[in-house]
This record gives sequence, C-alpha cells and structure tokens, in this order.
Amino acid sequence: MSTHDFIAVGLGPYNLGLACLTAPIDDLDGLFLEAEDSFDWHPGMLLESTRLQTPFIADLVTFADPTSPYSFLNYLKENGRLYPFYIRESYFPLRAEYNDYCRWAAGRLPNLRFRHTVTAVEYDEADGRYVVHADTPDGPVSHRARHLVLGTGTPPYLPDACAGLGGDLIHNSRYLEQRDTLRAKRSITVVGSGQSAAEIYHDLLADTDTYGYQLNWVTRSPRFFPLEYTKLTLEMTSPDYVDYFHALPEATRYRLESEQKGLFKGINTDLINDIYDLLYAKSLGGPAPTRLLTNTELVDAAYDAGAGRYHLGLRQVEQGRDFTLDTEGLVLATGYHYRVPEFLTPVRDRIRWDGHGRFDVARNYSIDHTGRGIFLQNAGTHTHSITSPDLGMGPYRNSWIIRELTGREHYPIEKNIAFQEFGTPAGAVS
Repeated sequence: MSTHDFIAVGLGPYNLGLACLTAPIDDLDGLFLEAEDSFDWHPGMLLESTRLQTPFIADLVTFADPTSPYSFLNYLKENGRLYPFYIRESYFPLRAEYNDYCRWAAGRLPNLRFRHTVTAVEYDEADGRYVVHADTPDGPVSHRARHLVLGTGTPPYLPDACAGLGGDLIHNSRYLEQRDTLRAKRSITVVGSGQSAAEIYHDLLADTDTYGYQLNWVTRSPRFFPLEYTKLTLEMTSPDYVDYFHALPEATRYRLESEQKGLFKGINTDLINDIYDLLYAKSLGGPAPTRLLTNTELVDAAYDAGAGRYHLGLRQVEQGRDFTLDTEGLVLATGYHYRVPEFLTPVRDRIRWDGHGRFDVARNYSIDHTGRGIFLQNAGTHTHSITSPDLGMGPYRNSWIIRELTGREHYPIEKNIAFQEFGTPAGAVS
C-alpha cells in the first residue's frame, strides 16, 4: 500500500492543474486517481468550431505560475502552433484545442493513475491518514494519504419529467456520438437555455436543408441570455469577491447563488448573433423549419415506442398556458448537478455540512472538521460564488490548497485586485 502526502480523486481541469502545479515541488508527493481510461473533457461537445468562454491565459497554471512548462503557450510552442494562434487574433481557444492541451499536460505527468475507480475512503485514526480503496483492471488497490482533494466533477442532470422515459433521448454530454442518429429523424427538440443548448441548436440549424428535419429549441428562460462579460462584472471572479461572498450569511449566499447563474451559464454574444444571422439566411426562401420557444417549461413527457416519438407537456410560464409538442429526437441540454460521491460514506462524520445538506466549504476550500484534511475542487457556488466553476480561478484555488498542504505560500496568492468595494466601506458604519 503506497503512502502519499495527498491523494486527488477525479481528473478534470482543476485536479489536472493541481498535478501540474505540484509537479515541481520536491517535498510534496501527490497521487491522482481517475476512473476513465484517459483525460477527456466533455468529449460529446467537442464541436469543430466551438470555443471556450474564457481566454487562453486561464489555463491550468498561468495565474499561479506564468513560467510553468505546463502553460497553454508552451503547449502551442511545442506543437508548432504558437504563430498560427497569434495570427488568429483570438483570446479564446477552441474547445477541442483546450482538451488536446489538457491531454498534452497529462501525458507529461508520472503520478496520474487512470482506470482507478475509487470505491471507498476510510480514515485510520491510529495513523492519522485516509485510506483510499479503488478498483483497477488488475484488481483492488489501496493508497494512504494525510490529505484528500476531491475533483470528481458534476454528472449530467436530467429533469424529473424525463426520469425513466425510455427511447433514445440524449443529454448534451453525448451529443457528438449521437448526432448522426439525430439527423435521421424528422423532428428534433433541444431543451435548455445555456451555451451547450445554443451550440447544439446552431449545429443542427445549419443542417436543416440537408436533412429536412423540423428543429425546436425550448427554454424556460424569458430570453436567450448572453454571458455577461463586462469588466466590472468580471471583478466578481476575484479574491476580493470570494472573501465578501464567503462571509455572507448562508441564506444570503443561497439566494445569490440562484440569482447569479446567468453570470456563468449564459451564451456567447457572438454565438447568439451567429444563430440570428443563420435564421435570417434560412428564411430567405420562406419560413425556416424551426421554432424557438421561450418562457416554456417542460412539465411532463411520454415516449410512444410504436411511433418512435416523444410527447412533451409544456407550459408557457408567463401566460400560465399548457400545450404539447411531439418530437422524434430529444436533446436535453439541461446541465450538470453535483452529487456527493458514495465513496465518502465511511468518512461522512469527518465532513462539515451546512443547513442545506451540502458541503460547508471553508474559505481555504476544506470541508473536513480539521480544516485542512479534505479539500474540494468546484461544487462550491454556494460558498465561493461564481469563482467555483471558473477555469481562470482554478490556479488560484490550487495555490490555496498547496499552501495548506505545505504550510507555506509556494505560489504567491493575490488578495486585493478589484477596483470596486463589494461590502460596506471600512470605517463607514457609525
């Protein structure tokens, strides 16, 4: 049984960034366990022309260490793509390019273990270490460490109306692998309001003439909200705002969490405009075979196996009117919801929980009662606001975690960068 300073479970961009940033620290020994065969970031949505919503500088390491050999710019240089990227004149990498960058970084790290499915985590009181059990192709293994870092990601979410529905409906996470099957149908309905829904709708809209299907886009949002990317709003992805938000009462944080979804789940403005331009071009010869339904909530659904189509019960929320829609293809671009991993069950009593039954994440990203035993990547919008899922804040969070693991600030951590003051000004309270 191997023993390490820390074990990280799950290998998305955040734990991969942690692996890159801890690689040069000689006195910090980490092991990274991932259930999949290799690194692959949302492969079902790697459409050819789609790009990240964050700039290239928000890579795995740069905001913590601009000199790191694991930077996106170094990836471009080593692959002979630095000048083409420069000539392209866009801050935003293609999503497939970002995925390839992450795979490049993963290939340079010796302490990643793929096909290791963690089954249970226990705590050895006598030794003061966590024992992580995992299944591998060669049989069960166990590893020990004083610290854990959880980066298991968020699984696809399906609305309650579609639970056990049957048929060949797909979540957007599997779009690419099912796209050809969808194109063969006479009608397709996309349900969802965010970037993924917009990307899929735009991709399918481009092919309506070729394949002849009716295309619908259903969203319960009152309009197609753009991602707000103004500079003062971006200051909400700052250390200053994390300090402010984390110190708010729990009830206030939960209210803000619900209100702020549009700040990180909106659609690229360019994509909204591209969709409109494509709709305009498609309508030159008459009405395009598509419908965009806003303020429309999916209430219930049924699948008719004989007819091979779905019967959707919908409600126009503002008018309070119900109606139905039949469709052969159904794409649920309904996002992802975090679920507490079952492997944590043996150590639940070591974890802090808030009044809503979610992790009570401390300012230093720990979730255990000691305040430095178990750390959480992402899944903290209720405690750390929109910085939690922001790629650019990954190196910042990892700098905090590394400081807790080593007892020193290996990577300098910025503290005050915002021009605006989020709380009551110091000395202003009488």
